[in-house]
Amino acid sequence: MARTRQLSIVAALTASSAGTAYGLLIEQSKRARKTIGFPTEQPPQADGLYRPHGDAPEVTLQSELTLAILGDSTAAGLGCTTPDELPGVLLARGLAEETGQAVRLTTYAVVGANSKTLDAQVSAALLGDSGRSPDAAVILIGANDVTAKLSVRGSAQRLGTAVARLRQFSTAVVVGTCPDLGSVRPIPQPLRSVVRTWSLGLAREQGHAVRGGGGHPVALADLLAPEFLARPEVFFSTDQFHPSAAGYEAASAVLLPALCFELGVWSGGPLAVQPLRSATAEARRPTARVTAALNRGLNERARAGGRWATTLVRRADVRRLGGGAQTDQ
Repeated sequence: MARTRQLSIVAALTASSAGTAYGLLIEQSKRARKTIGFPTEQPPQADGLYRPHGDAPEVTLQSELTLAILGDSTAAGLGCTTPDELPGVLLARGLAEETGQAVRLTTYAVVGANSKTLDAQVSAALLGDSGRSPDAAVILIGANDVTAKLSVRGSAQRLGTAVARLRQFSTAVVVGTCPDLGSVRPIPQPLRSVVRTWSLGLAREQGHAVRGGGGHPVALADLLAPEFLARPEVFFSTDQFHPSAAGYEAASAVLLPALCFELGVWSGGPLAVQPLRSATAEARRPTARVTAALNRGLNERARAGGRWATTLVRRADVRRLGGGAQTDQ
């Protein structure tokens, strides 16, 4: 009876703590949304035909390559103030310069979109302005799936299905996977750690789904998070949530080689192998943090001239000592 009473007390305390934590996260979520605000403006529009060395889009229907941009507000370029800053424009111009061909840009991305609305964008892209499917498509989506608390598996599966549909029509597909939302400073702790875990977990599953659908994933969290964390005042726009012109330029710079590669026109040398697991996510795993702390301690003692072993601790050692082998993100 005493044992039963103890278990009941523990369960009650656990439920109370969980409820308090959940309430805190909800309150922080509301405060973060108030700080960031809801989009009241649409990004600039700059669809059209881009030629090599051209300054402005042309309106002629004649084109040699067609590029579709799908996804959410980051794909649409929310945070940009001029058409030249839009990710679609940067990619179209880069593709035109790389190929020497004209590139027709069409943006289907919608501010506020998540994976549940991606299928409609794919359908519109496959119809196309010229009645044919695009030669290439770039998809940026995931942040709104995290903020809407959609299932990671479901979100990734919907993305994989969208990629597979495009590939059935021989469209080359490049996907920038979910960014690290832990780099968004207006989101307070501990909510920021929670959304970081969610976003990195989604990015990992998106990568698997995109490969399975025949597309080319680009790990934006892994490639861009260090820069966004180090210089948020440069890489974020005034709302502190969407990228700035510099942020979009950085994203386009890592997406363009993959896009050219998928079209078979890349001349910049071998592409870097994309990680199966984000190094950004790996560095934040509890096991990795324990390993890094132990290694720092050993190195400091070695430099101080003590008789401490200088062999670096391996993650396997930490796991064997109970350092959190089951805490993968």
